[in-house]
Order: sequence, then C-alpha cells, then structure tokens
Amino acid sequence: MAESIMQNDERRCYLCGANGSMDPLHWHHVFGASNRKISEKYGLKVRLCGQKCHENGPEAVHRNKQTATRLKEEGQRAFENVHGTREEFMKIFGRNYLPETDDGTEQGADQKKGREQWHGAAYDTD
Repeated sequence: MAESIMQNDERRCYLCGANGSMDPLHWHHVFGASNRKISEKYGLKVRLCGQKCHENGPEAVHRNKQTATRLKEEGQRAFENVHGTREEFMKIFGRNYLPETDDGTEQGADQKKGREQWHGAAYDTD
C-alpha cells in the first residue's frame, strides 16, 4: 500500500482535522472507480472521518460534488508536484481537473491557497 502524497498526518481527517476517535477514519482514493488502483499506486488518497467527511455528512466527499472536485484538484496538484507533468497526469487519468484561465494557465496563488483556508487553521501554512 503506497503512502499518501497528499497528507502528512494520516492520524487525522484530511478535511476537518478530527482524530477519528468519535468517527473512525476511512481511506478515500481521490480518483476512484476504475482509477482506484491507479490512485493507490500514486498515493492519491486521504484519510477522512468515515461518516461526516467520507460518506454521509452534507459536505462528505461521496455526497457533495464541490468537496469531490476540490479533492480531485488537490490530487492533481500533488501528482504534478511529485510524479510528473500535467500531460502525464492527463494521459493516466484521462482529463485535467484543475481550473484554467483563458490563456490555458492554472489560476493564481489565491486559488491554490484555498486548501489551507478550506481545511482550517490546523493546516494553515502561512
């Protein structure tokens, strides 16, 4: 089983930071279904609270398209930082998940900072 390239502390939920004592943590493969094994191979997985953040909560990745999209964007950024280029990512996963500007470049640093803001102060890197 490959280590996550997206998450340093696998003892906490990637989304809310909980330690799993009240809601056990589950692995979530960011690119699931037919890409689950590929996600595992490249470490594109995170730990999530089983009920609140993974399966049944209003913001849970399997119930909320915005959450799922956000994790896919972060997964692609992690792949590009660790494994290869955008073209290589698209060849493996079949598409680009990152928002682009009209000139084809990725949106600016304010967009990238969203992860730290979205996941709360525990993950703030400033």
